Amino acid sequence: MADVAYVICALDDIQNQRARGFDLAVVGEDGAQTNFPIVVVRWGKQVFGYLNNCPHHGNRLDWERAQFLDPTGLRLMCGKHGALFELGTGRCSSGPCKGESLRPVELEVMDGDVCITGVRLVEEEDESGVEA
Repeated sequence: MADVAYVICALDDIQNQRARGFDLAVVGEDGAQTNFPIVVVRWGKQVFGYLNNCPHHGNRLDWERAQFLDPTGLRLMCGKHGALFELGTGRCSSGPCKGESLRPVELEVMDGDVCITGVRLVEEEDESGVEA
């Protein structure tokens, strides 16, 4: 499969030094659809993306709705167990999964949009049943 980029949102839709979650779905090699929740962190013009899934027990990081960052705003935090993850690497620096890492998601900023690559997303169909 050629590297296809899917627009997730405009870069300006995520405030600087903030994180935002997205509930996506991917198509596997067998054609099955799987939920693919991600978290996107914006730091200036850079974005970092990770699967929204703590390596400790597989819980979503935003145990409290849309809360991804620790109180300092410098690390991602699992709301369930308090594990802290470095923004640029996803590596856990503190908590029950110390030394483990979040699964990275390939993101690029293209023409002011945050795009995901390296996966095949389920695309919404229009009313005629043709993919948009």
